[in-house]
Amino acid sequence: MSDPPGHDAGRNGPGRSRAIEPAWRRCGPQRPGEEPGNRAGVATKYQLLGTKEWTARADRYRGRVERFLSPHLTRRGDPVWDFLFTYYSLRPGQLRCWHPGYGVVLTGDDAVRRYRGRHGYTARRDGVTVSDDYLRSRLDTIGFVVRLLRATAQRPARLNCFGLHEWAMVYRSTTVRHDGVPLRLTPSATDAVVESMPLRCSHFDAFRFFTAPFMAEVAARNVGMPSRATQPDWEQPGCLHTNMDLYKWCYKLSPLIDSELLLDCLELAAAAREVDMRASPYDLSGYGYSPIAVENRVGRAEYARCQQTIAHRAAPLRAALLARCDLLLRVAKCGSHAC
Repeated sequence: MSDPPGHDAGRNGPGRSRAIEPAWRRCGPQRPGEEPGNRAGVATKYQLLGTKEWTARADRYRGRVERFLSPHLTRRGDPVWDFLFTYYSLRPGQLRCWHPGYGVVLTGDDAVRRYRGRHGYTARRDGVTVSDDYLRSRLDTIGFVVRLLRATAQRPARLNCFGLHEWAMVYRSTTVRHDGVPLRLTPSATDAVVESMPLRCSHFDAFRFFTAPFMAEVAARNVGMPSRATQPDWEQPGCLHTNMDLYKWCYKLSPLIDSELLLDCLELAAAAREVDMRASPYDLSGYGYSPIAVENRVGRAEYARCQQTIAHRAAPLRAALLARCDLLLRVAKCGSHAC
């Protein structure tokens, strides 16, 4: 993400200049003319990649991954980074493995050595590729992702939740989710913030972690009760966690989805998670993060600006993933890459 207004105060402190950010920190849209993921997306007929071509793509991807992972390897315990590899289940070793996506045949002996026997792949006379059987086995998940992404994209972004989901997760509780990180305010002051504003949480996987005292008053506290069954009816493109989850849907559909798009979405998730935790009730100054103080009007305005720029960056990624999933469904339905 290019950093949103107010975001420059992040790791370097207010008013300090910052060197050019790595891609995952860009809070704005992709660079002009830059398309998310692999430009080709899902092939409508098998695309053969020679050894020189596909190994170059794999090497470029591996370089991006290593640049992304290098801070994580030295920041153990950081609630921003740990979330990306604990709540989200793809591990760094799995992330390092490049996948071209469905419809691409990797040719040459090296492709056979690297990919034959990997989950979802099959060997052909001309190389290795993600199998049609694997595509058919994932149709239910692909269909759900299509419904969810399309419904989300059709809604306007709502930018007035102010990140209070993290506050509701510690409301009137003697335990917290990040027990090694102190709160910025006293427990009573933290509770008072939750009680001072309506909550507008639309994301079930945040809502389900709210404390029991909050859930006992949920009818009065939140705009409604999101559930897994109603998830496509609730998610909206302004939600940080909805935008982070683009990464989750990519890896759940791997290796059908190209790794370049997956890494684009992980970079987005990292930037969104930083905003998410800076706006939380936790004191992350020990990890180099300055707070977005949503308990006051200035902080809420900053949060909304950050949220808007995250949503702006997420839109083309959502569209790219939706287009790939739509095409996967069409290919599976007609049973041919020539459809």
